Amino acid sequence: MKKEITLGIDMGGTNTAFGFIDKDGNYLAEGNIPTSKHEDINDYLKELHLEIENVLDTIRDQVTLVGIGIGAPCGNYLKGTIEHASNLKWDGVIPFCDLIKEYYPNLPVFLTNDANAATIGEMIYGGAKGMKDFIMITLGTGVGSGFVSNGQLIYGHDGFAGEFGHIVVAPNGRQCGCGLHGCLETYVSATGVMRSAYKMMAKYNYPSELRAIPFYDMTSKIICDAALKGDLIAINTFKYTAKILGEALANIITITSPEAIFLTGGLSKAGDLLFGPTKEYLEMNVLKMFSNKVQLLPSQLTKNVAVYGAAALAWNEINKK
Repeated sequence: MKKEITLGIDMGGTNTAFGFIDKDGNYLAEGNIPTSKHEDINDYLKELHLEIENVLDTIRDQVTLVGIGIGAPCGNYLKGTIEHASNLKWDGVIPFCDLIKEYYPNLPVFLTNDANAATIGEMIYGGAKGMKDFIMITLGTGVGSGFVSNGQLIYGHDGFAGEFGHIVVAPNGRQCGCGLHGCLETYVSATGVMRSAYKMMAKYNYPSELRAIPFYDMTSKIICDAALKGDLIAINTFKYTAKILGEALANIITITSPEAIFLTGGLSKAGDLLFGPTKEYLEMNVLKMFSNKVQLLPSQLTKNVAVYGAAALAWNEINKK
């Protein structure tokens, strides 16, 4: 008898990852394509479909695909649309579930914000299993979040609750792709850390290997590696990032009182460079009634947490029906 699986798709601003996952959370096969190179969404969909089918062919005789879950920037769970995503090249409101159904007309397709998908993945398969109140923060090309209260993901009345990356932390600060200025995302995303590194190079005269790297070649991993080697510019960049993130998390704790906050995404791989000082700034700025109550943790999923979450979204919706 063939094993039933769902397809989880994590659409990021730079890359799109996908995986086939069974009910027990077993990751059977995976693939990815670049997102950012596609100026036309139809070209993107054609390449995505082709790669999905190529990967599925490796396990097709063992499985039955029963549904598709998608995590996407500015994804609206209630409508199945992607709406005005600043990290994607396609403007306006995109009926993404309907577009995917053109390739898979016989399958149910569900969509949510990419960070909400990561949140579901952590809740079902990861470190938040059994928790009823927690927050997931994704630190990638942008900054996303998912909020779980009393065991339920918060969507709000329009499906867009949880845009933590676009709270304003510096009025009249850095310009954000969303059109606002001073959004948290412009400081604590991978791209925000790059911008901060150049700020530090302008502020200090310390020698640094980062000075020889052109802006478009710079990555958060390069900055992390430099910090681990003792580069003062890189170390100060992470301290600055941690201060802004810790202060913002302290504010959100005051509102939601979570049991834990999970960090995931490329920037979270900086480990103690980010987690240690972020926790210090969090505790310095949180109300005493919340002191040392909230754990700051990395995601405990070994593979793409948002792919897990997108697949789990599909399983949840299928089970509801």
